[in-house]
Amino acid sequence: MAIDLSRRINRIKPSATMAVTALAAQLRADGKDIIGLGAGEPDFDTPKHIKQAAHSAIHDGFTKYTAVDGTVELKQAIIDKFRRDNDLTFEPEQIIVSSGAKQCIFNLCQVLIDDGDEVIVPAPYWVSYSDIPRVCGGKIVDVFAGPGQGFKITPEQLESVINERTRLLMLNSPSNPTGATYTREELKALGDVLQKHEHVTIMTDDIYEHIYWGEEAFCSFATACPELKERTVVVNGVSKCYAMTGWRIGYAGGPSEIIAAMKKLQSQSTSNPSSISQVAAMAALAGDQSCVDKMTAEFKTRHDFVLSALKEIDDVHCTAASGTFYLFPDMRRVITRKGFEDDLELTRFLLDTAGVALVGGSAFGAPGFVRASYATDLATLQTAMQRLRQALTED
Repeated sequence: MAIDLSRRINRIKPSATMAVTALAAQLRADGKDIIGLGAGEPDFDTPKHIKQAAHSAIHDGFTKYTAVDGTVELKQAIIDKFRRDNDLTFEPEQIIVSSGAKQCIFNLCQVLIDDGDEVIVPAPYWVSYSDIPRVCGGKIVDVFAGPGQGFKITPEQLESVINERTRLLMLNSPSNPTGATYTREELKALGDVLQKHEHVTIMTDDIYEHIYWGEEAFCSFATACPELKERTVVVNGVSKCYAMTGWRIGYAGGPSEIIAAMKKLQSQSTSNPSSISQVAAMAALAGDQSCVDKMTAEFKTRHDFVLSALKEIDDVHCTAASGTFYLFPDMRRVITRKGFEDDLELTRFLLDTAGVALVGGSAFGAPGFVRASYATDLATLQTAMQRLRQALTED
């Protein structure tokens, strides 16, 4: 008997990045030699002092429910982090801790968006930015910024798509999947546009802020545009820069009215995040930050190698990133030369022929591109690049 599922669930698709990772894992389990460059997580282990904090929490019996929006101690560590790293001031009632940054974004969309509201999403975008608002009945307005403009939207592009139905702008810098990062001046220029539209809330996802090697210091939108702080929600977490993806701790700082609504929603869904993970997150944010610097330095080395290797492949065009652990090469000429229909057919060919798993750009709002994660060791990356070069050179 067929079961009628809700219209809400039928509006969205499964995460393409998770699907590629799962497929690669299944093929490996079947005995095939697969190199996965689809993962959106660091390959490093969680730093020792963070794991020790979690061990202590278990040993001390800190295994009960906590406040829905996070412990007092963790919220204070987050407040201190915002002040230290971003020159932003928040009060405890302006902070929420969730089970990952993705839940913060989901909560935010649920409390802001009604049927028919429009959400501006610069493309290329992280896959969930297009689907989470759809669950809420929102309409996605994607604004494409190609490699010619550094994968960053312009003030003119932003102004052209804002109307009375616009509810939310979703920014991500450094960007998944491109690694592009907005400068302070670029953010201020976008802020000048948004000042004229008081009905628009801004979400800035800064989850990759410390995996960054740009010439200028990283700048959050809320830091660049303090006059818009009262309608800006800053989303962050410990998953990427501390190699804690499985610990599931994200957090947000923003206007108390919005944060209170997110807390109310969370109280009727997951309630508090893991108590043990919260202790680990506090150790991450308040402890020695040299572990982040070491991982970022290694990611930069890998970035430089993969960028150089991709540029040596015929018809592959790739823009350097200033952060994250992704590159987003333009494969449109390869697709045409090889006679493929689209980037999905290309990635399937590379998985079958080269044993390399990539994510097609269509999932990120950029058909003809692919996302390559270099969150794996250099030796494996060298093998992967050799395989890609051979598969894409042969006709």
